[in-house]
Parts: sequence; C-alpha cells; structure tokens
Amino acid sequence: MCLRLLVVAVALAASAHGRAVDLGTIGPLYPIAEPHLLDDIRQRLQEKERSGELKRLEQQARARGVDTVSHPKPVAGVKPAETARTFYFDPSFMLDRNVFDDKGQLLFAAGTRKNPLEVVALSKHLLFFDGRDQRQVTRARELIAFYRGRAKPILVGGSYLDLMKAWRLRVYYDQQGLLTRRLGITQVPAIVSQEGLRLRIDELVLP
Repeated sequence: MCLRLLVVAVALAASAHGRAVDLGTIGPLYPIAEPHLLDDIRQRLQEKERSGELKRLEQQARARGVDTVSHPKPVAGVKPAETARTFYFDPSFMLDRNVFDDKGQLLFAAGTRKNPLEVVALSKHLLFFDGRDQRQVTRARELIAFYRGRAKPILVGGSYLDLMKAWRLRVYYDQQGLLTRRLGITQVPAIVSQEGLRLRIDELVLP
C-alpha cells in the first residue's frame, strides 16, 4: 500500500472510532508565498495613483460619460426627408385583461378598445428633427416660433444639451427611437399634430 493510501486509511479508521490522530509531517512545509488578492489590488492602485495613471483613467471615464449623455446614439432608420409625406396614426389599443378599480369593480373588460385621445388631448405639436443638420435646426426653430412655443422639440440625433443652452428651452431626445418607431416616422423633420382622434404626421422636405 502506498504512503498516501495508508494515511487515508488511518484517518478513516480514526474517524470511525471518534479519535483524533496525529499523522505527523508527510513532507517539508513552506510558508504561503502568494500575496493576498486585496493587498495586491491595493498595491496596484497605489502605484497607479503615484504615477498619475489613476487620475488619467478617471478623467477618461468621466469624459466618456459626459459625451454619452451629451451626444446620445442617433436613432437608426431615420433619414433627412427626400419626399414629403403625410399619414395618420391611430393610438387606439385593445385591453388584454380586465381592469378593476380599488374596490374590485370591473371598469373595463378585456377586449375593450380605447383611444387615449378621448381622455387626454395632445397639448403640443411633436417636432422631430436631427440636431446634426443645421438646416433642420433652423427649420425647427422657425416652426417653434410659428406655433408660438406650442411645439415640443425632439431630437433623433445630435446634442440636445447644446440646443437647450442655445435656445433656452427644454429639448427632448427620442431615446432608442421609441417614438419614431411607434409612430412610423422614417424621415425628418417631421411634425405630429392631433386631428380628431388621430395623430397627423407630416414629414417635411426642406427647400
């Protein structure tokens, strides 16, 4: 029987009888030479701090964060208008489940078709445009003045922060193209208005 099997057999036998056995030293013992992980990380950070690299990395991360906020990713699938187009969007939807009030009384049954415009009107025109195109920016400013401020500027590209500073009014951004995709807008500038219980969408060709 080899030495390792003998040691295991002795240990098992001792365990079975509930006694501890000193197996002695099988081979030479050495101190653990591998540094502690946290100590190693701490040392690396201290070295980067002394060299100035840590501050540089922090500045780069901060700059990337500011750029991401200032210049969101442009909305895909939207281009400058080449052909004028007018179409309509019906915001009606059908309930897929029953809706009850706080007392358990049925308000609307599943399958009920509702139109939000029956309850809430569109208070402002929605104006979609690309802030990277100066012609569109100029036209958007003209339309906002024409509608006497009753137009909500929504970018599909460019820096909304720069426009907010220049125009001194709130500018929005169509994050991930949720609105343009929902409304079917593929060309900008485009303006959305309410006509009855529908939304009218005009994609405008610039002269």
